[in-house]
Amino acid sequence: MTINLGEEIVSAYLQHIKGCEFIQHNLYTADVQGEIDVVGIDLETKTIYVCEVAIHLITGLQYVKDSQPNNVNKLTEKFSRDIEYASKFFPDYTKHIMLWSPIVRMSGDKAKFNQMADIDVIKENIQAKYGISLECIINERFAECLAELRNYARRETKELKSPVLRFMQVEEYLKKRLGKVSKIAE
Repeated sequence: MTINLGEEIVSAYLQHIKGCEFIQHNLYTADVQGEIDVVGIDLETKTIYVCEVAIHLITGLQYVKDSQPNNVNKLTEKFSRDIEYASKFFPDYTKHIMLWSPIVRMSGDKAKFNQMADIDVIKENIQAKYGISLECIINERFAECLAELRNYARRETKELKSPVLRFMQVEEYLKKRLGKVSKIAE
């Protein structure tokens, strides 16, 4: 089984920072014919997090159809299916519909294709159709969430089961150890 690093990051965040008791990757939604990248459920607060994860490092957020950028159509459709699924099966839950993407590019004002402008249109589409605000964990906010996870890993002494958190935990404990060794050598 191949680990999808982006989905692992989102899962770790939902579990350890948001307190979700249940996490599901690649949830197939037969009724609306699609797949949701990550779903997190917090039973105590009756909150569901429905997340699409796009880790496109070189191109930034870029879906393509017929050799043309297709972010708006692709993501509006995906989020529409996600919202319909969550509304059907979790009608009484607070819903957080989220896009996680570390790199979303801003182009010049006159550029034909602008990923940040696409995000604005997608948010407008979702708001108009469902009355839901799409939460975008992109660029700086994505980095902030990684920092929250790193801080969590730094404080934990037990072995963390998430590969992402375990890696961060090893890094943080190694930094502490090397810092102590450096001070002793001085």
